[in-house]
Amino acid sequence: MKAVVLHEYGPPSNLKYEDFADPKAGPAQVLVEVYAAGVNPIDWKMRSGAAKDIFPVSFPAILGFDVAGIVRECGTGVEGFAKGDHIFGRLSGAYAELAVGKATDLAKVPEGLDLTTAAALPVIATTADQLIREAAKAQSGQTILLTGALGSVGRIALFCALEQGVKVIAGVRKKQIEEALALGATEAIDISDDDAVARLGILDAVADTIGGDLATKLLSHIKEGGNYASIVGPPKDAALHPTVHINAFGSHPDAKAIVHYAEAIRDGKLKLPIDLILPLSKAAEAHTKGEKGGIGKIVLTTNS
Repeated sequence: MKAVVLHEYGPPSNLKYEDFADPKAGPAQVLVEVYAAGVNPIDWKMRSGAAKDIFPVSFPAILGFDVAGIVRECGTGVEGFAKGDHIFGRLSGAYAELAVGKATDLAKVPEGLDLTTAAALPVIATTADQLIREAAKAQSGQTILLTGALGSVGRIALFCALEQGVKVIAGVRKKQIEEALALGATEAIDISDDDAVARLGILDAVADTIGGDLATKLLSHIKEGGNYASIVGPPKDAALHPTVHINAFGSHPDAKAIVHYAEAIRDGKLKLPIDLILPLSKAAEAHTKGEKGGIGKIVLTTNS
């Protein structure tokens, strides 16, 4: 098969599109003929070596966790999937024409949803869902601040929180305030405006996708016993706020959750913009553009 292979840590140019041995489905695994693979920040952090203390890479390596494609083969003990099924989910090694994943981490693509959109969803959907439900522990009637509410994770987190009956203050850029309100946020503030942040009342929780100095400013607004949930690590001043529960986490696969959000996208209840679609052979370009910032979800496809 063709795959995007990383032989050593370094810049995007280290991603080489080349021949690689075909994987095989082991017990409880599914072999997927990859149609599309989503690109996520963790991918370039792993490629560069920035995440090697948490996610070390064994070379040669194939990156990528988001996948959508067609079942080529099922390993022993796999139930619920058959050759030819359209499936999506989280696995390791998605930047390839073939990939293998645990059957329990994959799901059938809801009828009516295209594979490219399905490939964009697994990592951000599970991250957003777990940010709100598990880390922020959001409950109906509570008020939470969600930073980066119009990012790929943020949009799904906003949708999730609203489904839970939560009052959401969206922390966005000034130019994004109206869009955040249109998506259902109860309020929206410009998170670059220190005065606006200072005027925040007491919050039940903060769900943070940004981190940095902003996190320090927000900690003082969380009620005693409230939750600070983060996908970017704990705030540097967390120890100064002992009454706040700090829940910095890494997301895990959840097949049921990704189906829920996939159906919401298909039904027009949730929008997930895909900013760039490139052929798999252009993975290095995808990383270059992603690392520069200012761009949303990127998807690589094998059919172009």
